[in-house]
Amino acid sequence: MSILKEVDGVKAAFFAAGVMFGTAGIKLLSSKDAKKAYTHGTAAVLRARESILKTVTNFQENAEDIYAEAVQINEERAADEAEAEFEDKDAYKEVAEEGAETTAE
Repeated sequence: MSILKEVDGVKAAFFAAGVMFGTAGIKLLSSKDAKKAYTHGTAAVLRARESILKTVTNFQENAEDIYAEAVQINEERAADEAEAEFEDKDAYKEVAEEGAETTAE
């Protein structure tokens, strides 16, 4: 008996309305029109996914090209620096040899 006193009519009405709307919602969500909308929505998501994958692939290819060119630039720069250092040593040797010859005379 005490349980019935705690349950009030408004709460019971809200519960019944919830059950009714839930049942109607399930019917609505499983209707042909809803399934058609889900299908079109899924197709749009798949198209967007394909577009995003193309963009990502393009970005990755560009990044690989940039990296390869950067490596090549650094290799050329290192070779130029090594060549300049070698030329500096040759010039130093020539000056040192001329100085030695002048001193020897």
